Amino acid sequence: MAVSDIPIFSMLRTRMQWHQERQRVLSENVANSDTPNFRPRDLAPLTFDKTAPKPPLGLALLRTDAQHLSGGEISSRNGFRVDRKGGFEIRPAGNAVSLEEQMMKVASNQMDYQAATALYSRSLGLIKTALGKR
Repeated sequence: MAVSDIPIFSMLRTRMQWHQERQRVLSENVANSDTPNFRPRDLAPLTFDKTAPKPPLGLALLRTDAQHLSGGEISSRNGFRVDRKGGFEIRPAGNAVSLEEQMMKVASNQMDYQAATALYSRSLGLIKTALGKR
């Protein structure tokens, strides 16, 4: 059996490739921070649960005391506002890139990539140890 056939290694490789592509997209956003009418882009989060069963709809928490908070509802009626906008400001030139936000995403992406590579290399080390090749 090849190491590439083990699902965890396949998933980690896919995760690392996703982080590489996200780094490319985020660097394009930073590079175009002064381009008029440019809108920042980002990748959709990577999920591996395409085949996982969906939770049942309509499941609610039971309030056993009148002083307990109702579960799962955050709306304007309890004082919190639901933010549905993108979270960025548009400059007069039409550019919507926030360098601070993009650099925070880059740093987060880098940490996640390093965590995936560390997990990959440690997993390989465990397999080598199990096979007696270390």
